[in-house]
Amino acid sequence: MLIDTHTHLDDARYNDDREAMIARAREAGVEAFLTIGCDLATSHAAVQLADQFPFVYASIGVHPHEVKHIGDGLYDEFRQLAKNKKVVAYGEIGLDYHYNHSSPKEQRERFREQIQLARELKLPVIIHTREAQEDTIAILKEEKASAIGGVFHCFSGDAWLAKDALDLGFYLSFSGILTFPNAVMLRDIAKNTPLDRVLIETDCPYLTPVPYRGKRNEPAYVSQVAQQLASIHGLPLDDVAGQTSKNAKQLFKIA
Repeated sequence: MLIDTHTHLDDARYNDDREAMIARAREAGVEAFLTIGCDLATSHAAVQLADQFPFVYASIGVHPHEVKHIGDGLYDEFRQLAKNKKVVAYGEIGLDYHYNHSSPKEQRERFREQIQLARELKLPVIIHTREAQEDTIAILKEEKASAIGGVFHCFSGDAWLAKDALDLGFYLSFSGILTFPNAVMLRDIAKNTPLDRVLIETDCPYLTPVPYRGKRNEPAYVSQVAQQLASIHGLPLDDVAGQTSKNAKQLFKIA
């Protein structure tokens, strides 16, 4: 059985077939899903989906693109949402200097605030980092994020970022990027990452894996990520599925 640790099940691209899409994933062996909040509206949507399906769990938080919209009272609303037992993580949060939809300074300030809130709520953090490796690691260290743990989602960084993340006690989560023909360096990093520190995800509807490139991504395709990992490590698929699911259950404290 597989756990897709990063989905956006609320995305409008699923509006016509959301329940069928979830059923397909269940038939493909996905036993649980984590659906992600990127702002207040999507955090509410994630919690609503988690309440609707017993095997769906939610995260809450504000993506670095959106932190310029954080206003008075938002963190109190997250405190209320976090009272729901299906909320198992805080994120995705972090730094993204590629697009700078929010200014780097504001991203750093809000990143610190959200780590502090995650520590208050005792929730592991889901980290998004792009072209911001040094600042991301520095802030995680300074805010003592290792006390709550977390995961670098959709890992696509270099070997140094992998080492820094693992040294902090974080997990690395691999997505469909692992199946892309040009992802040679990433497959090498995955090979050198202990399997007890690895999660798998789709980040659906984005980053559709081979052989489904060009189609909308969905959680059923997380099996392609698991199969790629199994091939990289020279292990049976069941071993990779079992270990990555065990890791997810341990990090997010889900049954």
